[in-house]
Amino acid sequence: MLKNTTSGLFWFLILIFCSVNVKAQNSKTGTWGIVTVVLPGDSAHKWGGYIELQTRTNSLFYNQAFYYEVKGGISYDIAKNYTALIGTGRYITYDYEHLDEPPTALETRLWEQMTVNQFLDRIKIEHRYRVEQRFFDSGYRNRFRYRLNLAIPLNHRKVDPKTWYVAVFDEVFFNNKAPHFERNRFSLALGYQFTKALNIQAGWMNQYNYSLTSAGAKNNLAINVQYRINRKNIKPREHIPSIHD
Repeated sequence: MLKNTTSGLFWFLILIFCSVNVKAQNSKTGTWGIVTVVLPGDSAHKWGGYIELQTRTNSLFYNQAFYYEVKGGISYDIAKNYTALIGTGRYITYDYEHLDEPPTALETRLWEQMTVNQFLDRIKIEHRYRVEQRFFDSGYRNRFRYRLNLAIPLNHRKVDPKTWYVAVFDEVFFNNKAPHFERNRFSLALGYQFTKALNIQAGWMNQYNYSLTSAGAKNNLAINVQYRINRKNIKPREHIPSIHD
């Protein structure tokens, strides 16, 4: 257990180094607005799921919105800290300078993922592995993603009601065509768990994109409002707050 945790933290530091060592930046700070409703598995129910709505803007104050998505998935708790999920979503991208024109990209996506959680006292560690099938008007692509997420509660040992916490993650994206590296996404956020059901998380999101023709990064303010549906008369498992995107 300790060996796996140490290895995970080592790779997490490497991912952070890669994410901050980016020179090409989009000068404007964008905004991501995310609303998620989750039905988690628990000690008596293995099946769960979630739905999510998201919008992104090129600027900070939502006057250059260019991206919308709606998605959801069905999850199954294989074991206490192992959850499999199958998801699908619709993703729409516009040119923010010409919003009255048709979308520049329409995507339908399917994916399969496995999430593995570790609880090391106050440090909560989530490993997420995802394989995506992406369908565009222009063709089909595959993508492979790995995310390492840490959550550290500040005023309690667990993320219980009335808990402040810090959430940090780094995610790398690869595809099956050269150049295989496609994206790195790094986030540093502060969250507050109001009740067993409701939490809000806000922070800095840096996304670096790479292709054969261009490369660059963009800073964003990411705001995630998440509502967890807790079944009656069931004690929920300890969870790691994280963005589902």
